[in-house]
Amino acid sequence: MTTVLIVEDDPINYRVFSKILTKKGGLQVQGTEIVEEVLQLAQSGEVDVILMDIALANSIYEGKPVDGIKITQMLKSDPKTAHLPIILVTAHAMEGDRENFLKQSGADGYISKPVVNHQEFIQQIVSLINKT
Repeated sequence: MTTVLIVEDDPINYRVFSKILTKKGGLQVQGTEIVEEVLQLAQSGEVDVILMDIALANSIYEGKPVDGIKITQMLKSDPKTAHLPIILVTAHAMEGDRENFLKQSGADGYISKPVVNHQEFIQQIVSLINKT
């Protein structure tokens, strides 16, 4: 079964994404915003794709606050996790944000919040998994 790791600091967004992916997409989900858990799960091979919120208010790594861009950079620079598809999910949807965030992070995809079209949301995630 395909597993999506949701890295999200807003419990409501986590529940919404989780429900869409499990009920409509038939996918398994796990969720955490604890950076060490994200890295461990990514390295374990237990997840097939990561949905990464950009603005993570509570994520700390080695004593410093980190955002989704930084965590994505860490995952993409590690040979054990570089292959893992990462989709940035953010409310920052101004013109140019998508390109800027993708370039900065090395992520494989970008979805803006709020997610309105649930089928498109699922399709974007599944198509990225199928590419790997």
